[in-house]
Amino acid sequence: MGLKMALLYGGQSGEHEVSVMSAASVVRAVSGKIQVVPIGITKEGRWVPGLSPETLAQQGCWTVTGGESPEDDRTVQNPAGFLLGALRQQVDLIFPLLHGPMGEDGTIQGLLELAHIPYIGAGVAASAVGMDKEMMKALFKQQGIPIGDYLVYRRFEWESAPGAISQEIEDRLGYPCFVKPANLGSSVGISKAHNRTELAAAIKLALTYDRKIVIEAFLDGREIECGVLGNDQPVASVPGEIIPGAEFYSYEDKYLNDNSQLIIPARLTAEQRATVQELAVKAFKAIDCAGMGRVDFFVLNRDGRIIVNEINTIPGFTKISMYPKLWAASGIAYPDLIQRLADLALERFRERHGV
Repeated sequence: MGLKMALLYGGQSGEHEVSVMSAASVVRAVSGKIQVVPIGITKEGRWVPGLSPETLAQQGCWTVTGGESPEDDRTVQNPAGFLLGALRQQVDLIFPLLHGPMGEDGTIQGLLELAHIPYIGAGVAASAVGMDKEMMKALFKQQGIPIGDYLVYRRFEWESAPGAISQEIEDRLGYPCFVKPANLGSSVGISKAHNRTELAAAIKLALTYDRKIVIEAFLDGREIECGVLGNDQPVASVPGEIIPGAEFYSYEDKYLNDNSQLIIPARLTAEQRATVQELAVKAFKAIDCAGMGRVDFFVLNRDGRIIVNEINTIPGFTKISMYPKLWAASGIAYPDLIQRLADLALERFRERHGV
């Protein structure tokens, strides 16, 4: 067996369980092809080398220790100084399969840069911008990428003037509208508000996940997703379409109920398909992404216009996730996709460090 890859998964964000499911799928997919060294990160932030996703998922308190003394304990409190220093000598690269803050936002990527270890996916800056919906939308707008109308507020602003902010949202965006934490994914903490009462509850929920929230205008359209793969010369997959099983594509709809429908390829004209793929690559390049990304769109029912919603720098890798399905439909099977991502990570590391 040639390539040896450490898999970081779990983490401290609200998307911990999604990461565990993604990691389990990756381990099964590459078994016998890539040697995987799993490293689970508990919700408390402990790093547990050798812990399988299945085992971590079964831990009621999400904490695993291996002995009675500190020397026997398998948890690692200082990953930068201890674990990663040893890993650099033992693995070829790391797959940070961590969703949300403390994993997808540039924090882990910065740690891996300091440890001088190749890793799959976007770098520090692209990860940070891709995670922060306010920064992402501002950059898309600057690059001429079509986006929907939105407003952004901090916790102190809402607590200081909830009535005035509610009025501004109603005047600018109207109902229904979507309320989201600025730094989270997998539809965690997202609500659709139809009136002022629901708006207040939605904002309260979103603020439990982040100090900053994004309010988005409702876009009446079909939900389209497109995968992007590559470094400096990225390519787009065939687009796919999501038909939610609920009022919108919620966390439960994505990962628990499995009631949504995924239509691949999406029901688009040749011109629409080309536009989606072009915009997907443009969004990928706009944040200087690398390796992988999934760009989400709306195709408006009113006039067929195509609007970019967001980019995900570490898209889900579960068995029902769109990103691997899009690439399978584009001719790259799941195990081959992971191998390609590993090759791109090593290619980028060599280019940056001249090795």
